[in-house]
Amino acid sequence: MTSIVRGFAPAFPVLQPGEGIGGAGYLPIDSSAVLWGRLPRVGDQPVATVEAGGTIVVDTVSHEGILEDQGSDPLAYFGRHGVERDQVLADAIEVAGTRRRDSLAGPHIVTGPIAVAGAKPGDLLAIRIDALAMRAPYGVVSTRHARGVLANRVGFDGNYGQFCAVEERGGAWFGTMPLHPDRPGEAGFPLHPFLGIIGVATDTDTRVSSVPPGAHGGNIDIRRLTAGATLFLPVQVADALFYIGDPHFAQGNGEVALTALEAPLRATLTVDVIPAVQVAAGLGRGIGPFAASHGLLIPTGLSEDLNEALELCVGNAIELVVSLFDADPQQAYLYLSAAADFNISQAVDQVRGVHGEVRVADFAGHAATELAKRVLARA
Repeated sequence: MTSIVRGFAPAFPVLQPGEGIGGAGYLPIDSSAVLWGRLPRVGDQPVATVEAGGTIVVDTVSHEGILEDQGSDPLAYFGRHGVERDQVLADAIEVAGTRRRDSLAGPHIVTGPIAVAGAKPGDLLAIRIDALAMRAPYGVVSTRHARGVLANRVGFDGNYGQFCAVEERGGAWFGTMPLHPDRPGEAGFPLHPFLGIIGVATDTDTRVSSVPPGAHGGNIDIRRLTAGATLFLPVQVADALFYIGDPHFAQGNGEVALTALEAPLRATLTVDVIPAVQVAAGLGRGIGPFAASHGLLIPTGLSEDLNEALELCVGNAIELVVSLFDADPQQAYLYLSAAADFNISQAVDQVRGVHGEVRVADFAGHAATELAKRVLARA
């Protein structure tokens, strides 16, 4: 992995494990308990438990800087980019020094599983992202493993990446990166931290790879899931066994090179459960993961084929508009064509993702179901 470095001065100190923790329950990175590149499955022992309606603070670390092709040594990797030893996260050092992942696993460090007491298959898990704190003033964006959109194209193939420093500009945070290897010039882009992976355990005998998303959520990489958003996930196993990982500081829709600006976050999450009876009364059918975020409803579509992912997302969007706003299906279809956006979430994780953006303010009222009330209260 190569990158251009032109000096580094930290914009703020790293947020080490345990620092700044208040009254909520706290789950740090435990190198003996985290999963590397695999997701929790039915029967896994939870590393923490939260009651429905409860709040938990969870640390995450990024895989960038600790992977094998980066030397499996975050002190050495980030040191080459001018980061002092005390500005490297202790939990990232511990994971890199004590754990190894199997060759078929994904790259992501997954924190969890976290049991949600009483959650059952058929329920919807509602995970509200209350806050996301940046744990380091830097991150990495990269391409590798012939997985970017331009993989196998001359000039863009190969394994390479870029260390990016964080800067404050006018009261907002920006990522920065050079534009040339041998002369001045840089790009600065606004940061909007979010978790690329939020999911529930799969009802499978084996732990699936962390790379492809699915009905369990997982690596859905939706950039709208910033602080204030709520992700709704269909529970697959008893107590849900949810988890988070793949923290990002910024990502463009599509995530075209392979990664976002990968960098560690501390997440404050409030978790609620919508009972199966309310789900069945409020939705005509299951629609997989969806979100409510900053005035938007966000349906998803997931498939190895991008066209099919779009078709699934449109169908799920229609179901949401019909179920939550008491609309006729054909009228909902026409509305979406006139007023909603459909974006490629990511095109690089084996299963392609499309997400829609439907403005809640466009609708004068909502359906008289408990599900509609509970979902729209979070939009």
